[in-house]
Formats: sequence, C-alpha cells, structure tokens
Amino acid sequence: MFPDMDDARIYVLYENADWLAPLAELFDARGLPWQGWDLSDGAFDISSEPPHGLFFSRMSASAHTRDHRYSTDLTAGVLTWLERHGRRVVNGVRALDLELSKARQYAALEKAGIETPRTVMVLGRDRLVEAAKAHFGDGPVILKPNRGGKGLGVQLFNSMDGLAAYVESPLYEEPVDGIHLLQEYIRAPEPFITRCEFVGGRFLYAVRVDTSGGFELCPADACAVGDAFCPVGEEAARPKFEIVPEIDPVQKASYERMLAENGVEVAGVEFIVGADGRARTYDINTNTNYNTEAEARAGLSGRGTLADFFSAELARLYPGTAHAAE
Repeated sequence: MFPDMDDARIYVLYENADWLAPLAELFDARGLPWQGWDLSDGAFDISSEPPHGLFFSRMSASAHTRDHRYSTDLTAGVLTWLERHGRRVVNGVRALDLELSKARQYAALEKAGIETPRTVMVLGRDRLVEAAKAHFGDGPVILKPNRGGKGLGVQLFNSMDGLAAYVESPLYEEPVDGIHLLQEYIRAPEPFITRCEFVGGRFLYAVRVDTSGGFELCPADACAVGDAFCPVGEEAARPKFEIVPEIDPVQKASYERMLAENGVEVAGVEFIVGADGRARTYDINTNTNYNTEAEARAGLSGRGTLADFFSAELARLYPGTAHAAE
C-alpha cells in the first residue's frame, strides 16, 4: 500500500545505488521522510493513483553502462504517470528527455540564445569519417555519443587518420542510441571546463574542472580516459575540481531561464571558454553529482542545499503533515 496524504514523503527515482547513497545518508541524518524507487527494474500499476509526496528523478543517461539499458524507458513512463496525476516532480519527463540526448540539449540551449559548439549528428559507423572530413577538414574533431554520461566515449582526434583508425578498430564502441556527434574542438587557453550547479532552478556555484587528464569528468567518480588514440597529459598539480562562487551574471541568467523553460530544477551545466574569449555550452546534466572535497575546501554543500530545497517543498505542499519542515 502507498502512504496516504498524511504520510507524504520524498521519493527518489534512481538506478545507481552508489550515487544515491550520499543523498540517502544526508536525508536520514536530517530526519527527512523519504523512500527510494529503484528503477533498474520494477512494476507499477499505472491504472492506480501514485502516492502523495515529492518526486525527484535521478535517472542517468549512463544507465546502460551499468546493465540498466531500459531503466530510462521505465522512468519516462513512471514520470508521465506521476505528472498526469498532478504530483510534484523535480526533473520530470522534459528533463529526462534532455538528459538522454545532447542533440536535443543543444536545441534547447540555442533556443535560449546560448551558444553551443558546431556539431554534426551522424547515424552509422560507416558515415563517420566521411562526415568528419566534409565538416571539419583534417581535424581536430571531438567524437562523442549523443547519449552519454560521465564523459564516457568522448574522444579527441587530431587528424582524420586517427579517427579512421579508431572507427576501423576493435576498440570502436557504438553509442547506445546509435547516434554519434562530431563536434568542433574548442582550443582553450588553459585545460579546464566550467560546470555550473543549479538547485531549485537557481545558480548554486560553479566548478572549475581540470581536463588535462581526459574527458571523464563526473565529479562523483573522476578518472582518466584510457584512449590509445588520444593520449592524456600528465596529472596537474592543482586539484581536479575547484569551486568558483560566481560566473558572468548575464550567462547565469540565461542558464536559469533556459532551465525554467525546460522544466529542469536540478542540473549541472558545462561550458568551455575558447582562446577567442567566447563561452560555448556543451552539456546539461540533469543527474548531477557533487565533489565533496572541493565543497569542503569552499565551505559549500550541494547535497545540503538539495535537502533544504526538498524539505521546504514538502512543507509547502503538505503543511499539515507530521513531516513538514520546521
């Protein structure tokens, strides 16, 4: 039986227990009423009404890398069911749609007037090299999956020979949706990108992320890219993740507007500044994680802000419950 309105709680929809654990620990420490819905499998009676409460989707584009290939489809159905019954959903169906397609992310960004890197979408392994030559000459070019996550599968090729060698090798990996993106390589004066964190649709802080070790940049589990076609540089002396308290106010406002237009309330948005001084935004991550070491150095907490946000929302929606925030 589902809890009734008097026992409303926070429901966290997830498929990766490792990413859930730190949030669960904090919710428990604060005494927040919550329950996890593991969508790595499951059964839902969508002819019935869902329980009362606040629902938070933590579904990731990288679910297939943990043998949860169809969890994203199950989540889309569950979120649609929740929204159809008017439940309060944080990062609902539209947010999930953006999580699962960088091409659709770029359309949303550009609609909001936010510049993205020049990108070519390619279906078919045999078309990659031809398309890359037609649009990027002899290189360099970035190759990435349309549906990725954690920076997986993102590679830099300095020449078309390198790309051709990879495409023809046993190391080639087809994206889960079959779609590759070829993207211009933005030459930055220094090897870093900036990731902006948002909670409740509002800017929290930014993180400067050192990219000298490769493109796998998930704050929760950073590691170097073992790519024979794209040797990584030596480990930098500075920390891989450094908190930056502010970004350009116009850029920040553009991000907040874009997230609001697409129903995204919790996200990490990544951009890179080229040698020409222009910022290009290339990723909207609606299943964001936080780096505790960087936060500790800055005296900030993304998970703490999340807990505050959910506690306040639960109290606003169900002020008469025993679990309303004080």
